[in-house]
Amino acid sequence: MRRKLRSPLPQRHGLDPIRLRLPADGRWATVRDHLVDRIPKLAPERIDAMLREGRIVGVDGPLAPGAPYAPGGFIWFHRDLPDETPVPFALDVVHRDDALLVVDKPHFLATTPRGGHVAETALVRLRRDLDLPQLSPAHRLDRLTAGLVMFVLEPELRGAYQTLFHDRLVHKEYEAVARFEPRLTMPRTVRSRIVKHRGVLAAQEEPGEPNSETRVELIEHRDGLGRYRLLPRTGRTHQLRVHLNGLGIPILGDDLYPVVRDRAADDFTAPLQLLSRTLEFTDPVSGRRRRFETRRSLETWPADAQR
Repeated sequence: MRRKLRSPLPQRHGLDPIRLRLPADGRWATVRDHLVDRIPKLAPERIDAMLREGRIVGVDGPLAPGAPYAPGGFIWFHRDLPDETPVPFALDVVHRDDALLVVDKPHFLATTPRGGHVAETALVRLRRDLDLPQLSPAHRLDRLTAGLVMFVLEPELRGAYQTLFHDRLVHKEYEAVARFEPRLTMPRTVRSRIVKHRGVLAAQEEPGEPNSETRVELIEHRDGLGRYRLLPRTGRTHQLRVHLNGLGIPILGDDLYPVVRDRAADDFTAPLQLLSRTLEFTDPVSGRRRRFETRRSLETWPADAQR
């Protein structure tokens, strides 16, 4: 078995360096020429500066500005961090042991780096603040959804916990607040085919074989609003949001369904009223039955208003 190359660069701000493999059929004279072609979003002047500063390295150390192209070789460098608006909410630890870290994620904080959200993500915050450089996610939660997210402390255990989610062995409960519609029979199970097209923000329900399933239960209602328990059997992109929107009761605070709405990066008002409430499973390492519950509540239905 081929061993994975260890990065010669340490983490920076809780982030691993980028690793690139140089194509074996490369036609470039220098590494610099290849990077200019391969990463058009990075200006040639920026690549030149990184090479001068020794920030792009190979297995033997920093590469010189004129370093020759080495087909099949590897290089590493740290990305430039985007300008991010700090998410002004705490990330609370619910449980920690030698294998698992379970946290209560706030609304507006992404689980892992993606696009313009890098340093302001749960993974990077936890690596940095708890000094856990090898921490990795067992699953992901949408940036706009609050509640429980599970991370794995040791790389060799990650596969076992990720398999739990892949094989649908984790019992997940969510809570949502949406309009109360008395004509809808509850509880009910929603099945549909959800498709997320590249470059399109919102997912769509399309004709065809169902690939998603959610049980929807009404917990209680008041003042024209309902508090719903959502039990997803599958995990399609935006599944819960799509299914409630399809029932004619979109979740309060949803910026995508039924209509896409722009939101300023520093607008943290009126969050999506969706909460990951419960995770329950049999631990693949210890064999113990585990159940974790959020300590959060939704602002439109706070804990003291629940029956």
